[in-house]
Amino acid sequence: LTGSSSINFLQESPIKEKAKAYDCNEPEKPAEHQPNIYTLLKERKADFLEKNQECSSTTAQSRSKFRDQPSTRKQSQPLAKNDGESQSGFHKSWALLLLLLISIPLLYVLWSGIPSLLNATLSSRDTQILQVFRAQMRKLKNTYQSQDPNLWKRTHVFLEKHLNASHLHLEPAILLFTAGQEAEKALRCLSNEIANAVAFSQNATTIQINGADKAILDSDIVKLEVDNELSSGFREGKKVAVVHRFELLPAGSTLIFYKYCDHENAAFKDVALLLTVLLDEQSLRRSITFQEVEEKVRDFLWAKFTSSDVPSSYNSMDTDKLSGLWSRISHLVLPVWPEKGLPVEGCT
Repeated sequence: LTGSSSINFLQESPIKEKAKAYDCNEPEKPAEHQPNIYTLLKERKADFLEKNQECSSTTAQSRSKFRDQPSTRKQSQPLAKNDGESQSGFHKSWALLLLLLISIPLLYVLWSGIPSLLNATLSSRDTQILQVFRAQMRKLKNTYQSQDPNLWKRTHVFLEKHLNASHLHLEPAILLFTAGQEAEKALRCLSNEIANAVAFSQNATTIQINGADKAILDSDIVKLEVDNELSSGFREGKKVAVVHRFELLPAGSTLIFYKYCDHENAAFKDVALLLTVLLDEQSLRRSITFQEVEEKVRDFLWAKFTSSDVPSSYNSMDTDKLSGLWSRISHLVLPVWPEKGLPVEGCT
């Protein structure tokens, strides 16, 4: 029994093991529905590899895109830079052109406007000066009604041109008034009044020099005195000088008027000098022309300053010197007629 039982044990062991192994597994399914394990594993491996390949492909594509992106930037940056530089240069050119188009007219306006502003200021002052001068001359014309209308016309035009500061003062204004003995009072008063009218319009005063007071003095002394009076007066702002009885000044002393009456090199060009000459004859005829008056005064001064009675000295007058002097003081020679109603002393 013992032997047969052992034999049976040995024979049943594989069968029992298989049964146990079978019992441990799930119940078997029909053959057509039960997949092969190897096939499942193969399919899963294939799925895994496919997904892994897709993931690797996606990663590779991302990396390639990432790698390509800097190069794209690097390629696009020079193009953008070039475009930006060209646009910037274009804008700068237009901005510069626009600036020139604006600045050139502006500079022209400013350049032309400043003189215009100065001229406007000067014109306003000139207008005021001329208005005052004209008003003063109208008063004188009403007072001295016996004078030739041409005297007023020529005096007015000559002095008004001088007073107009828009005309550059290239030379002083020189007037010479003359009269016969009967019009001595009118000659003195009228010359003073006209000088005062010019000075008053410029808010200035006049210089008064009387040749009769210097007639007996030494020629050199008179020359120094006249020079000092004129220079100091004009430097102080006086605009007009009246030299009464010019013919009574010592002959040599009158050469000082080269300095003040020269056409080009006068010491003061924005001033006026009024000279008076009283002729020896009693009266002047009303029909005398201005040319005849000028010749009469010239001949009278020639006889006065170059006669044999004049002492011969370095400063004495001669024909050449007198000719030069005459050309400087004879810009405008005007006759004065006697006036009724003038005060015995002084002038109105």
